[in-house]
Amino acid sequence: MAESTIQQQPLASWDKPELDLSNAEWRSGSRGRGDVQIAFVEGFVAMRNSGRPENPSLIFTPAEWGAFVSGAREGEFDLT
Repeated sequence: MAESTIQQQPLASWDKPELDLSNAEWRSGSRGRGDVQIAFVEGFVAMRNSGRPENPSLIFTPAEWGAFVSGAREGEFDLT
């Protein structure tokens, strides 16, 4: 399969800063399961794949993070 040459650009409405995550204190899930880690940086929540920390992190505002966590707790992302 050929590698994609498409470069991802931020959305036009992107209002989040470029965060320096080099000194972030990453936290794993409460039971240490899964590959997701989060860090609280400059009023935002960063989420990354611990198996590939060099890949870009997702950045959430506190409101977005709250909506994500609420949806996860309510089973919004469960496979049926």
